[in-house]
Amino acid sequence: MYNMKIAVSSYSYSALDTDDFSRMHLAKEMGFDGIEFAEIHPADGVDKAEHARQLKALSEELSLPITNYAIGADFINRDVDAEIERLKGEVDIAEILGVKTMRHDASGGPEGERFSLTGFEKYLPVLAKGCRGVTEYAAQKGIKTSVENHGFYCQQSDRVEALMNAVDNDNFGWLVDIGNFMCADEKPIDAVKVGAKYAVYAHVKDFYFVDKSEPQPEGYFDTRGGNHICGSVLGDGVVPVKACIDILKAEGYDGWVTLEYEGQESPLTGVKKGLKFLKKQI
Repeated sequence: MYNMKIAVSSYSYSALDTDDFSRMHLAKEMGFDGIEFAEIHPADGVDKAEHARQLKALSEELSLPITNYAIGADFINRDVDAEIERLKGEVDIAEILGVKTMRHDASGGPEGERFSLTGFEKYLPVLAKGCRGVTEYAAQKGIKTSVENHGFYCQQSDRVEALMNAVDNDNFGWLVDIGNFMCADEKPIDAVKVGAKYAVYAHVKDFYFVDKSEPQPEGYFDTRGGNHICGSVLGDGVVPVKACIDILKAEGYDGWVTLEYEGQESPLTGVKKGLKFLKKQI
């Protein structure tokens, strides 16, 4: 028996001129079970911890759990020890929000190597040190940390799996984003099979795809291999959503499934359509 619940990433509403509180109200109105915050954005003069307390209070008022806290990080282009300390502060914010999982980046890669197919092994010990330092601190607070297949450099499944094995800590896992693998020219089904056993959280998103032999359409961006993709309403693109969710289920994942939308249609309609589609898959 699976009890997957559906959340929405606050990032899905990025195209709207709204604050964090408005995004929570939107998520509730649209029928989501929870909301993930991809960064939080205090108003001018408001302390970040106080803003987190206010979000937690609204979460309880709306009966809309905050399901995950996702933030940026870079252990290669910043001093690794200083970055660990900074992220410990973000773990403290995650604790205030009441989440049990927190995702941070590992790195976008060294300057000029974001799309490189080689050189990752050289930096793996530094990335592992950073991730391990953060997760050891987070474990004391009952919060699991993770990285996502995201940002080109740490996006392909074999690199993320190598990082999982290098960190080698039960408190550290993988935020599996079923669509993001396309940015590294991987087939989502094959890549999700690699990531599912490490999954502590899941994102679902969809993309349109145009082969690199064709001109880049307006609004599309290039994958690492030069193909062209563009965010779509969930279910309208080429990502095999149900098959990927079934792979996660087969590996025993029973956590939140979070819709992340970055299409060109307004989130007011695009996110709603995606939720309707996702409910049918789950």
